[in-house]
Amino acid sequence: MKAEITPETDVVPKTGSRYRIEALAKGLDVLRLFDESTTSLKLREICDRTGIPMPTAFRVVATLEEGGYLERSSDGSIRPGIAVLQLGSAALRGSSIVQLSEQPLRHLAEESGETVNLGVLVGDRVLYLARLRNSDLVTANIQVGSTLPAAYTSMGKLLLAYLSEAELMSALQGHDFASHAGPNAATSLDDLRERLSTIRDQGYSLQDQEVAAGLRSVSVPVFGPDAARPAAAINIAVASTRHDLDSLRGPLLEKIRKTADLISRLLRST
Repeated sequence: MKAEITPETDVVPKTGSRYRIEALAKGLDVLRLFDESTTSLKLREICDRTGIPMPTAFRVVATLEEGGYLERSSDGSIRPGIAVLQLGSAALRGSSIVQLSEQPLRHLAEESGETVNLGVLVGDRVLYLARLRNSDLVTANIQVGSTLPAAYTSMGKLLLAYLSEAELMSALQGHDFASHAGPNAATSLDDLRERLSTIRDQGYSLQDQEVAAGLRSVSVPVFGPDAARPAAAINIAVASTRHDLDSLRGPLLEKIRKTADLISRLLRST
């Protein structure tokens, strides 16, 4: 028997979950349009990118605007509001992996004297969940909540290395290897596959001026209850003038592995 959908409920049965609230789904689709490279959009652009009809998009945006999740500038552009930041901050504070990693990462940062990061894979990008920054590090203005292309970062490559071929293709389907990157970045999917194969074999990932000139890092996985798939990755990021690759493969790798092992044990014990 076919389910009856009414305007009052706006609820649709969906495979994989009991109910789907279409209006809510559309609102989330709109919020997902915004990231570091897309900070504001016109209503027409929102319609074009989501496929939502103009009248519906107008109502969705108005509802989100009323709740503080979107705001409108003087020229009519729409951008994320303060309420989105509050949600993101609450999510980070409540994340068990962020909470359990805080002290081990702080100790690692103090012991190494370098910048330390915790990240997870989101599509073709790595999302920074924690960052303890050495003020001497010359790099982009990365902070908690920032994302970078996974194909160019040590944490991103490490997490990509644990994906199946189908998952890898899905994650990188929108990645442009011609986009801005450092001098040693992978220039094609085949090039990246070779690097990921090496990472899987050695169990850690190096980034040698792939994100930007003058920046290197080493990353290792953090495992939770699933011992076959990392829950996250951590890295130590350094200036190339301070550390060569042998240093990353040696003393710094030893320190970061101890920290990852500790965080993994904490995650498995919760």
